[in-house]
Amino acid sequence: MKRRLQIMNKILIYFAHPARSRSRINNALRAAVEGLEGVLVNDLYAAYPDFLIDVKREQHLCEDHDVIIFQYPFYWFYSPAIVKEWFDQVLEYGWAYGPLGNALQGKLSLHVITAGGDSSTYSREGFNRFTFGELTSPYQATAKLCKMTWLPPFTVLGIHRGLPEETVTGHAEDYRRAVIALRDGTLDIETVQQGQYLNSDLNSTIRRS
Repeated sequence: MKRRLQIMNKILIYFAHPARSRSRINNALRAAVEGLEGVLVNDLYAAYPDFLIDVKREQHLCEDHDVIIFQYPFYWFYSPAIVKEWFDQVLEYGWAYGPLGNALQGKLSLHVITAGGDSSTYSREGFNRFTFGELTSPYQATAKLCKMTWLPPFTVLGIHRGLPEETVTGHAEDYRRAVIALRDGTLDIETVQQGQYLNSDLNSTIRRS
């Protein structure tokens, strides 16, 4: 008889890629966590091809989970359009924020981002002139407004240069490790928050259960 895991945190992953069939890395990341106990993958483009988001359904999903993850490619220094639409529609006053808006209070917020440029590109001295921390600051501010705990993004960079298969596999394994650690409560949140990326050094931030 299969033993059921003791789930500490239920995880909701919002997958948002308008051209999923063309993304080797995003498919690999998704495959690494899909099917994990305590983890639900909600594909926004598949669920809402017309962008007509079922607000109450999404709010109930968020209420039922402890960790909310958004996984997407970085397009023009931002998320795909449906992610913004989700934020605009779902995060209602009186539910997500405001004096009585406590539905998301205490939940963990994580963005999993793939981008074409490498790490040197996303720096003050780099081509883009801004760090990921600066470019994701609107999402950080949103998490704060909703009383959530913001985690540095899990990033996979340098996509446009082409990633060897072993590199793709390594990132997928790291994503799986991070999600399991978030689920099981073995990720050192305070240490992670001091770094630029959640996946900078998982060996140092995941405690042995």
